[in-house]
Amino acid sequence: LIFLRHHIDDDLKYEYLTTENPLELWQSLNDRFEHLKAVVLPKALNDWSQLRFQYFKIVSEYNSTLFKILSQLKMCGEVITDDMLLEKTYRTFHASNVLLQQQYRLHGFKKYRELIGSLFIAEQNNELLLQNHENRPIGSAFLPEVNATSSHFGGRGRGRGRGRGRGNDSGRNQNFLGPRNNNSMKWQNLDTKQRQMWRNPRQSSNDEQTQNRKVNCNRCGMEGHWYCAYRTTKHWVDLYQASLKEKDKRI
Repeated sequence: LIFLRHHIDDDLKYEYLTTENPLELWQSLNDRFEHLKAVVLPKALNDWSQLRFQYFKIVSEYNSTLFKILSQLKMCGEVITDDMLLEKTYRTFHASNVLLQQQYRLHGFKKYRELIGSLFIAEQNNELLLQNHENRPIGSAFLPEVNATSSHFGGRGRGRGRGRGRGNDSGRNQNFLGPRNNNSMKWQNLDTKQRQMWRNPRQSSNDEQTQNRKVNCNRCGMEGHWYCAYRTTKHWVDLYQASLKEKDKRI
């Protein structure tokens, strides 16, 4: 009696609170809910007939839906064997997976759990292959090797063991870093002004701006600004231009 009252709904507990005989309680519940089998069975049979493996994207969804329908059928007294489950899965494969369905049939699975386990493993392997393909598609550049990267940056370190020592190692690093030596030869042929521009291009641009500011404006003749951005009034500009044309400068 305690076990039955523990598992029934709270409303039913209050309704059958006066019942003290467990057999009487069981018969009352059976008479009340026995008609539900006639209601659940047609829907469960319809879901079983409409179930298709090809309708699901992942195996776990198909497996959970299958066992949900299976539990309803067993509750209504229907018997579903492993052969029925295997045949249901084989016949509902997608049309593009005919060869795959034939291969699973040739394995000769006797139980449904063996088939679903193989499907889970195949699904995980396919996801891994797709993930590797997306990370590095066909035709993409190779990833740099660790040894090649370390040796490339090793010749640029400081100290005798990092490409600045004497002997064959230094010459080998010089041959490996050929473009660097060419740049050093170009550096020696440059004049002082170009070296300053290479060392600090921002400073060279500032020097040019300072030099341009020192030169008199071509329009008004004043210092401190460029001729393209002058702010002198028009009559001063006219006077300055007229003074340039007059040789005696009597204006």
